[in-house]
Amino acid sequence: MNQTELKKLVGQKSVDWIKDGMIVGLGTGSTVKFMVDELGRKVKEEGLNVVGVTTSNVTAKQATELGIPLKSVDEVDHIDLTIDGADEISADFQGIKGGGAALLFEKIVATNSKKNLWIVDESKMVETLGAFPLPVEVIPYGSQRIFDRFEEKGLNPSFRKKADGALLLTDSDNYIIDLHLGRIEDPHALADYLIKQVGVVEHGLFLDRVNTVIVGKQTGPEVLEAR
Repeated sequence: MNQTELKKLVGQKSVDWIKDGMIVGLGTGSTVKFMVDELGRKVKEEGLNVVGVTTSNVTAKQATELGIPLKSVDEVDHIDLTIDGADEISADFQGIKGGGAALLFEKIVATNSKKNLWIVDESKMVETLGAFPLPVEVIPYGSQRIFDRFEEKGLNPSFRKKADGALLLTDSDNYIIDLHLGRIEDPHALADYLIKQVGVVEHGLFLDRVNTVIVGKQTGPEVLEAR
């Protein structure tokens, strides 16, 4: 199986965790897309009764087109389960997310969820975080000053840009600064530093958060219980 087939495998498998009557957080990304497709099929063909809470405009559009009922995170009093992808997952189940620039909404939804399930292909499983650039969402005003501060600290920052060279805007009209770290020795200390910087809205370190991981492997989906 190629990477796309592995993503489809775990995306479809993860829908088994969604039960009738649930309020479900719907993540963002190429793996999640397959999950939302399968959920839409179950809603349409099997009458599965769920409400989705989306983490991006892209996922909201896909879910709406598939007939999945949606509510905002502010319109629900709980979220039973959120299914999302991840860009890296370390051996101790810490994660980097935000490759799709949706980290702020993803973290808001994850924080308000009783359970978090991540779906990935096996290339995302690593020993230590950091090879994947760590996204940091910042407000545009003063963003160059934050960039300079990161540079002085040796965090190897780069502004995320679109194909045309313009700065990418998130769904909240913020910028993303990616930190090219190679290896993150102490994710908790880095997370604490980043969130205390004025102008930083959120960062892509998702720590002590995931409960279950489904990994797409050549031999089939592997379910790992993290916490």
